[in-house]
Amino acid sequence: MFYVKLILLSLLFIIPVSAREYIVFGSSLPVNGIMKEWGDSVISGTDSYFRYVNETNTLPNKHLSFIHYDDKYEPDLALKNTKTLLNKDVFALLGFVGTPTVKSILPLVDDSKIPFIAPFTGAMFLRNTYNNNIINLRPNYKQEIKTIVNYLYKQKNITEFTVFYQNDDYGHEGYTSLLEILDEYKLSLMAEGTYKRNTLSINHAFNEIKLAKPKAVIMIGAHRANSLFIQKAKGDDSFKDTIFATVSFFIQKAKGDDSFKDTIFATVSFGDANAMIKQIGQISDNIIFSQVVPSYDDTSLPIIREYREIYSKYYPDKEYSFISLEAFISAKIVVNTLFDIEGNLTKDKFINNLKKFDKDIGGINAKYYNYQLLNKVYLFEYKNGYFNEIQ
Repeated sequence: MFYVKLILLSLLFIIPVSAREYIVFGSSLPVNGIMKEWGDSVISGTDSYFRYVNETNTLPNKHLSFIHYDDKYEPDLALKNTKTLLNKDVFALLGFVGTPTVKSILPLVDDSKIPFIAPFTGAMFLRNTYNNNIINLRPNYKQEIKTIVNYLYKQKNITEFTVFYQNDDYGHEGYTSLLEILDEYKLSLMAEGTYKRNTLSINHAFNEIKLAKPKAVIMIGAHRANSLFIQKAKGDDSFKDTIFATVSFFIQKAKGDDSFKDTIFATVSFGDANAMIKQIGQISDNIIFSQVVPSYDDTSLPIIREYREIYSKYYPDKEYSFISLEAFISAKIVVNTLFDIEGNLTKDKFINNLKKFDKDIGGINAKYYNYQLLNKVYLFEYKNGYFNEIQ
């Protein structure tokens, strides 16, 4: 009898553990290479909220995990990683980074019917899609660029625009959107310049744009290329990263270029404002940063207070950033959606609930509309050590 009671008592502890449902989300993103800051921020933002949910038992009898593979921001590696994730039978794909990498895996996403959630790209091909299992979080690039142009045209009286963009699907998406928007305002593009993805070969683009003596440069590039362009335009030769030692001959010492006097540089959110500021340092005047989430310093919003508290707990050595905040919000929406599912969890229920999502999540309204959950664009300037929203 004693042994029977001991076995029954043991089962009381074993059954809850064995009954716990493990839900695995997978991602391919840049962990190394020129875009590693992006991947690092997405991982820490997502993981911090998932760890909090697991420790607080926010989702009873469920355990969330986030596995990821490095694609170095290269489409071929992203495709390989996605095949690996699908073979591991992950529940959903979450937080992929980059337009060209995401575009390369769309056939797999379509064939597998797996939920594809909150990729870090504003590409319109993810919004104008027949694929019902894609759920975007962020506003699209056209919304961002239109917000920038509208501000510069109406508030700064700028009518002459140039563009610096990455020569791939991401850059072409932004470039095409800019042309359409300028046409709406009956404006034309004065000059353009491109560079190759995952490189810092900006010299030709710089010279092409310089000839136009630009009033505004719309920047649809990655943070290191954007930063190098601005450093070159402003004559700054102080490098924040040793990688730039190999291209230091691009920078004019001690003086700026008169062709860029009073030029306003405007970047879309994929430019990674936090990483740019770390590199360009004190020459951040006349730069506008478009973002798809509010400032991580705006503690008047409950979501920001929650993000700062949880992120600091699990990643105390990391600084707050727009990207990790966006990833944190994505994870929170995922958890809210899972919490509301009745009965057995299925991928179809998960997708359908995301499409019906309409909640205030701590001062931010998230509602599925136009194939995305967030629809507000913010503009910031960096002054006195803070990103200040342009009202």
